[in-house]
Amino acid sequence: MTQKFGAKSTADEVLAGIDLKGKRFLITGVSSGIGLETARSLVLRGASVVGTVRNLATAQSATASVRDAGQKAGGDLQLIELDLASLKSIGVSAKSQLADGRRYDSIIANAGVMATPFGRTADGFETQFATNHLGHFALIHLIEPLLAERGRLVVLSSQAHRVADIDLEDPNFERQAYDPFVAYGRSKTANALFAVEFDRRHRSRGIRAAAVMPGNSLTDLPRHFSQEELQGLFATVGNARAEAGLAPAELKTIPQAAATSVWAAVVAEEDEIGGKYLEDCAVAAVNDTPNPFADGVRSYALDADKARQLWTKSEELVDAA
Repeated sequence: MTQKFGAKSTADEVLAGIDLKGKRFLITGVSSGIGLETARSLVLRGASVVGTVRNLATAQSATASVRDAGQKAGGDLQLIELDLASLKSIGVSAKSQLADGRRYDSIIANAGVMATPFGRTADGFETQFATNHLGHFALIHLIEPLLAERGRLVVLSSQAHRVADIDLEDPNFERQAYDPFVAYGRSKTANALFAVEFDRRHRSRGIRAAAVMPGNSLTDLPRHFSQEELQGLFATVGNARAEAGLAPAELKTIPQAAATSVWAAVVAEEDEIGGKYLEDCAVAAVNDTPNPFADGVRSYALDADKARQLWTKSEELVDAA
């Protein structure tokens, strides 16, 4: 049994006393927020981290303090350019990583967008489904041979998965009105289901996968919300939880929001987390109450049959693009 951590644990507390020299991690989206904090906590323990960013020039300055701190601790942060909304960019990055050949002990699929206005990528996919799910699916499918024996895949999902199940018949909103938060919820459900199926496919060689709800924190993820819209969302969440008799939702600090990612990638027992949905450094309880702002995971986000169907659909979409 691993040491118990909780909602207020930080990434540094989870990794306290752990030496990660010789360990290598891939993290998508390290230029800010939870991804940057996740990288910082790992390199300070001596890990080598490869972090993906959309804009290398901007990210160099944003990550400078982490790279400097990592060097002093014997770790390092290497940045590589990758746009998860572009299959061409994903292919170029995957080819480069495969040519390099070095293994990853864990891959943390952290990058994402939230509640964007309607848009389609160059490959024709709805923006949130493409960036949050299909991009990670395509990348990890290609570089999976680099994941070390007994390695781990951590896929960041969200409480927003409770808003909407996936729609395999119309994943790109071609035949229905677009709702940005529904689209976000579907993409986060897809993240959880991807972890379920990846775990099933690779557990025979000791590789385990889990989905993570990091917790709500003030990062730049909700950048498409105005201040009024963001405050309105907080009020809606508070009212919904109060009506259900639940404790008020508490915002996490960014170090607290990164804790479950590193707990899953490094600390937790593999059989404890494999194929599961995690929150607050623990396996989340299944909770199918209709309240979209309740704690726990909806059972549809862990459905093995649906996870297989999503995998097949994702392969079809990526191959046809």
